[in-house]
This record gives sequence, structure tokens and C-alpha cells, in this order.
Amino acid sequence: MKLQKLYSYVRKALDDYKMIEEGDRVAIGISGGKDSLTLLYALAGLRKFYPKKFSLVAITIDLGYEGFDTSKLEDLCKELDVEYIRVKTEIAGMVKNGECSLCARLRKGAFKTEALANNCNKIAYAHNQDDVVETMMMALIYEGRFCSFWPVTKFDDCNLTVIRPLIYVPVADVVGFKNKYNLPIEKNPCPYDKETNRTYVRELLKEINEHAPGVKKRMMTAIKNAGLEGWS
Repeated sequence: MKLQKLYSYVRKALDDYKMIEEGDRVAIGISGGKDSLTLLYALAGLRKFYPKKFSLVAITIDLGYEGFDTSKLEDLCKELDVEYIRVKTEIAGMVKNGECSLCARLRKGAFKTEALANNCNKIAYAHNQDDVVETMMMALIYEGRFCSFWPVTKFDDCNLTVIRPLIYVPVADVVGFKNKYNLPIEKNPCPYDKETNRTYVRELLKEINEHAPGVKKRMMTAIKNAGLEGWS
């Protein structure tokens, strides 16, 4: 995927769901994975010509695992003229038994705290189109509900709004972008990388797509057209 195509996907999401307003300061969580770095590229570029002016800060939550190197992430942010902050935590020592849900809550809490400390009013998550569809399938299979996370979500406990600018970008295009632009991926140092319900649903969707190519795109259309709260 070329950069202009990425801009097109992301600008449509920003416009459709009014994700950006004049004067916004947006924090991007940079994990070192392909999705967050793709989002960084997109917003850093769009910032230059989007009609509503906004500023960016990239934040990495360092969980405390040894060998986690952020030097390439810092270099990329310098190249893109984006302020970069690394927040060192001891979260790794608090989740020694692989308590993924606890780790996620602590990581998100640290990110929100740092975003507020840097005068951000919005935070951008790097969920892509496949994430939207997988979440919908998980809700159907495990909860009996037709829903997914929203493109825009306001936190009740603080003055922060979550935006998800990559919701129209298929993961295959994210992978293509990563390869074309040689993104400096930093491997997740967590030793508790294990099978999850999402992993099962991801593999299930791959199998369905073999029998009905394009199924994820059609599912995304169904989510948009179903009149779901937050999507209509």
C-alpha cells in the first residue's frame, strides 16, 4: 500500500466520524507494532494538509521487560517531526503470571495518564478494519450480540476521547505498507504471547474467506449499515 492510499483510508474515517476538531492535541500509543507505526505515518502526514489543524505526540509505554529498544522508534518520530515520549513502568513485574487483562488495564491507564499530562484531549488507537470485524464476530460467538467497538469513544472519567483512524484499513494493506516503507518494527517483549479467543476468530475468518472471498469487507459494510450505536 502506498502512502497516498493510506491517507485516503484515514481521511475518510476522520471525516465520516468527525474524529478531529480544530486545535486537537492527539496522543498516539506507539508499541512498535505495524499498526501503531502505520497510524503514526498517517496522522503525521495528514497533519500537514488536513483542514482542521491538530498536533501530535507519540507515547510508548515501556512495560519494563529487558531488551526493549525504542531507539528506532525515536528516530522515526524525529524523521516525521512528532514529539516522542517513553514512559518507563514496572508493569512487567506486576503481571508475572501472564494476566493479560490486568496488563492491558495498567498499560491503558499509564497511557491515559501521560496523555493528560501532555495536554492531549484525544488519543488514537490503531485498530484496523480486521480488528473491527473480529470484535464483532467475538461478540456474536461469545456474547450473542451484534456489535463492535465504536470509531469514537468518550471516556467518562476524564477529558479524553478515543479515535480509531485505521478502521477502514484492511490488515493486508497494513502489512503491505510496513513492507514497502520498511517500518522499524520492535518485537513485543512479553513472554506470555498465547492463544486467545481473538486468535481463534481470526483463524476462523481466514477459513470463511477461503470459501467466500471478500467476506471481511462485506461484514464491515454490515456493521456500518446496521444502525449500531456509534456507527450510524
